[in-house]
Amino acid sequence: MTYHSEVVGSLLRPAYLASARQQHEAGQISAAEFKAIEDRAVDEAIALQKDAGIDVITDGEMRRYAFFGHLVDALDGFDKYGGWAIPFTDESGEQLIFKRPVVVERLRWRRSMCAEEWVYLRSRYKGPGKVTMISAQQAAAYYDPDKSRGAYATRDAYLADIVDFSRREVEELIRLGCTYIQIDAPQYAALLDPQMREGYRQRGSDPDKLIDTCIEMDNAIIDGHPGVNFGIHICRGNNQSKFYARGDYEPISRIFSQAHFQRFLLEYDDDRSGGFEPLRHVPEDRTVVLGLVTTKKPRMESANELRQRIEEAARIIPLERLALSPQCGFASTMEGNLLTHEDQQRKLELVANVVRDVWGSQVQG
Repeated sequence: MTYHSEVVGSLLRPAYLASARQQHEAGQISAAEFKAIEDRAVDEAIALQKDAGIDVITDGEMRRYAFFGHLVDALDGFDKYGGWAIPFTDESGEQLIFKRPVVVERLRWRRSMCAEEWVYLRSRYKGPGKVTMISAQQAAAYYDPDKSRGAYATRDAYLADIVDFSRREVEELIRLGCTYIQIDAPQYAALLDPQMREGYRQRGSDPDKLIDTCIEMDNAIIDGHPGVNFGIHICRGNNQSKFYARGDYEPISRIFSQAHFQRFLLEYDDDRSGGFEPLRHVPEDRTVVLGLVTTKKPRMESANELRQRIEEAARIIPLERLALSPQCGFASTMEGNLLTHEDQQRKLELVANVVRDVWGSQVQG
């Protein structure tokens, strides 16, 4: 598969969708009414990406309250907002405290996590599409030694269920005709950030052993599915234009050689991501999707700036094995990043235009 432009996953939610979600949760509109509004938002997300000229599209994650919502809403056993709070910040130092889910009961399968998203996308768009899921490592953050112990004596026991449920979901998506599944793994950023790595050591955990464990879980979820492309997205936090980590990819670079993903979607929109040198670890049969266009700020990158950075990366990875995307989703949570729908449209058009200029207009799949 040769695709040179894609989105990472989420798009800004229309105001009417956010309002409808609140109304539905308050019991003010029915499930049928809410689904019709969700469908409208997905239709608009598809049209936005298609009109911009993006090669591979998603449903914009319009049906999720956050990028991990597919997991929390599909499995019984989570307290949606009862987990530990993680601080996000921006360059000015302004902080945002975000409450995570926490597992409080043994997980039970309620429904498929992503089948509705994929089947609707497939019915509305005949070109290449993909579905996003979170990694087991991201779900590990939803285990609390105190609050979760009644459900699972250990984090490992909980993660064993997460791996099993995630693999079941992968198999269901494949049965439904999905051939590209992206695993979102922002928690790897905690294992590349120098300060966070030191924090792990001080708490008695070896960050390098954690990386190996995470790779093992990722491979357990995706292995054994020939003909299906798997991508992994790694960023340093993305919540209302704020982040939580910084550092280059070198400390976690063995992901490139040991994880079995075909595509690596990597954040590269500013100095927090470091340089391209760690890409020398990427095997010759893999593709790197350069996240050069920021979703955190309205500032528009120039086409020339993007071409220069692609040329720089091509000194390490051949051009035919490179692709371009925004650096992360535009709305990892319902609130979305601090830019407008017009900014989002211009950035998607910029990605598609640069791809046509650098690689030509053909999509091969």
